[in-house]
Order: sequence, then C-alpha cells, then structure tokens
Amino acid sequence: MDKGRRNFLKSLVLLGATGLLTGRKAIAQNTPSKRRISSSQATIRPPEGFVPVITPDVPKLPYTLENGIKVFHLIAEPVRQEFIPGRVFDIWGYNGHVPGPTIEVMEGDRVRFLFHNKLPEATTIHWHGLEVPLEMDGVPAISQPLVKPGEMFTYEFTLHQNGTFFYHSHMAMQEMMGLIGLFIIHPKKPYQPPVHKDFGLILQEFAVLPNNTIPNSLSMEFNWLTINGKAGPATTPMIVKLGERVRIRMVNLGMNHHPMHIHGNTFYVTGTEGGRIPESAWYPGNTVLVGVAQARDIEFDAKYPGDWLLHCHLPHHMMNNMVSMVGPIAHAGSGMPTGMGMEEGMGIIRQGNALDEDLGPALGRGTGMVTREKPTSHLVGVQSTEPHQGHGTPTENGNKKRVPGFPQDMFMLMDEAVAKPETYGLRPGWSGGIQGMMTLVRVLPPDMYEKVMAMMKERQTKQPPQQPAPLHRDH
Repeated sequence: MDKGRRNFLKSLVLLGATGLLTGRKAIAQNTPSKRRISSSQATIRPPEGFVPVITPDVPKLPYTLENGIKVFHLIAEPVRQEFIPGRVFDIWGYNGHVPGPTIEVMEGDRVRFLFHNKLPEATTIHWHGLEVPLEMDGVPAISQPLVKPGEMFTYEFTLHQNGTFFYHSHMAMQEMMGLIGLFIIHPKKPYQPPVHKDFGLILQEFAVLPNNTIPNSLSMEFNWLTINGKAGPATTPMIVKLGERVRIRMVNLGMNHHPMHIHGNTFYVTGTEGGRIPESAWYPGNTVLVGVAQARDIEFDAKYPGDWLLHCHLPHHMMNNMVSMVGPIAHAGSGMPTGMGMEEGMGIIRQGNALDEDLGPALGRGTGMVTREKPTSHLVGVQSTEPHQGHGTPTENGNKKRVPGFPQDMFMLMDEAVAKPETYGLRPGWSGGIQGMMTLVRVLPPDMYEKVMAMMKERQTKQPPQQPAPLHRDH
C-alpha cells in the first residue's frame, strides 16, 4: 500500500472518531423518518494505487460513518478571508472557507449531508453534475423548499458517477458571494495511466469597491480573481517531482470564462463536468477554456524542470484590484481620462448611466472621441516624487513620459509577505510576476523536491498561521 493511500485511510479513522457524537445527534434530529437506510450499505474502499486530491489552501470536509453511510456536516455562513496579505474580505462560504471544503468520496458511496444554514437569508445546495433524485437536486421552490436561516436540511443519495463535480448555492447572487466547493468522486478502478499528483482548483471572481470589504454581487465587472480563495501571489504553488504524471482539475463558477494556460508544457484534456473522457478523444493543448459552470481535467508528464506559470490568460484577470475604471492611466493633471472611479463603474453610477456615450471610454468601452474629451496624449507632464514600482519616479527619466501609453506595468513585489515552504527557492522578485488568477506548477529535481516536502511536513506540525476568524453567526 503506498503512502498516499495509507494517509488517506488514516484520516478517515481520525475524522470518524472526532465527529461521531455531533453527527449522531444531528442525524437523530434531522433524518427524514420515512427514509429507510440499509444497515448493510457498504462504504467503498479506495483501490490500490489510490491518489487523493490535493486542493491547495482548501481543507477537506470530514465525515463520520453511520451504517456504511458517509455523513457530512456542511454549514453555509459568512466568512472573513484574506485574498492577499492585508486584504481581508467579507464573503460567504461553507464551513469557514471560500471555496468550501473539498468533498472527496468514492464511486458507489452512499452519502448524507446535514446542511446547516447560518446565512442571514434562505438558501439551498445544488450538486452540480451529479445525477441525483429530483428532491435532492437543491433547486429552491422546484425540487425542495428553501432552507431558512437557522434551519437544517438533509440531502442523501448514492454516487454512481466518477469525476470532477462541485456543489454550490442555487441562488445566483449568493454564488457571487463565494458559495461553491469541489466534489471529487474517485472511480472504483483508477484511471489509466495513473497519476502521481492530483490537484483541484476552483476559479472565482469578486467585485469589491475601494475601501470596502463586501463584494458587489450585482456587478458585471470584477477586480479580484482567485484560485482556491487566494489571489496571486498568495496562491500556493503545486509541488511536483520531476518525472511525475500530474492531473489538475479546474472548476469555474463565475460570470466569465477563463482560458487557463500553462507555460512550458503540453497537456491533454482528459475530463469535463460530465466525467472522464475516453482516451481516444483526449486532445492536446496548453490552454483550455474553463467556461462558466464547467469543469476541465488536464494531465501531463512533468518532464521539464522549472517553475511553470498556470493562469487565466485574460489580461485583466492577471491583476489585483484592477479593472477598466480604476483611475486615470496618466498621472493627475493631463492625459486621456481612460478610467473613472470605481463607484462610477461598479453598477452605482450617480449621474447619467453606464451606457452613455460620454462615459464609454472612461468605463473601458470604445476608444472614439466624445465631446467631453480633449485631443491629448498620455504625456504625464506632472512632477512627482512618488515612486511607481517597476519604473521609478516620473521625474527619473523624462523621456519615458514621452512614450505614448506609459506607464503600463504593474509590477508589485511581496515575496516575504507570501513566503511559505511551497515558494522556497523561487527567484527573488518572483511575486511581481504573479497576480490575480495565477499560480505555479513547480517541477522540482529530486533533491529540491524532498527539501520542499520536508519543509511542508514541518509546517504541518507547527501551529497554523493566524487567519481571519470565520463569522459563525447565528441568525
């Protein structure tokens, strides 16, 4: 039995012991009386060669075993979460996390979810991609009643599929507050060829006004793009040993599609939200479009050592807190008004409307001349002693200011603030090259791989870093 499988089985035992009493009490109070549960229902054991999924920055959802049924407690609640150091947001998630904890189970399992609503309003959970009985589908007023604040609802079904799925609120605006989580179903017989590493990533987007911490769920534009609840460079790199075969599962639940691109490697697309693709239909690429409500699995052999970027290729998704209306691209005083304040562009315009011709260029729509604009260049022309990271001060080199379009770079360094074992050995200044929906696949030679893994193990034995406390409010 390999190390990964031993650790997984060990975790099942521990989780079962810690949550047993709580689970029994909740089940007694909430299991529908008319439902018959077979005491002979067998839990499916992971097969030989089982490789658990790694979801960087996201915990696994523990469960207890009750007569062969895997019983989970899932709590929808407000959450405070730090996307990058110093930027803490008030969002909604499950069990204190955004995205919610990863559910990892086996094909054939019988599962029960005791769903607790600690949000200030009603909600439900939809099991995206799963073929479940209608009454378990989680669509409010269609397949079930709303779960009101403070209430509990029991979902229970048997899993006969395998692949990459996810769960989420079926209230559209709640989705944009963060309510989603991975639901991984392993096959009874491992996929071929086997992989050494299996990663899960959730792609999300949020619109947050300046000096605010609460997303505007009405907005159609987004300034914070995250992978597993972190924005680059705070996203945690995926650590791989040279020569290993890698699977990366990506899920998207937002308003935008995300063309996810990996540097230096060619992968095959091997799965969708519908499950495993037959090998004869795999296709190669280095960019895969993960559309809204879709899942995409990719696999490749890590045969090239290096720190390889994996990111959405939409330019504004590779930045933090940057959309078309963040501010004038030139320094104050002159230059084309290419951007207005966030308030004007985030759905709360106070004068005129977002479709006015006058506001078009300022909100990033079109480049035509309008009456309020002056024919001008991007010449800055304003003296300032404030440094602009990456290109010095405006007075440092006057010739720069005569280059149309200057400045364009947003190279911001925070190596030390986001340092962790997974970033050990990266080139100084690396954090300036990673923002927004970006992370790394680090393909390390054996000696470096062992060192980083030892550092990660040592971290696990120490006190976890302080995180903003979840708001376990009762409403």
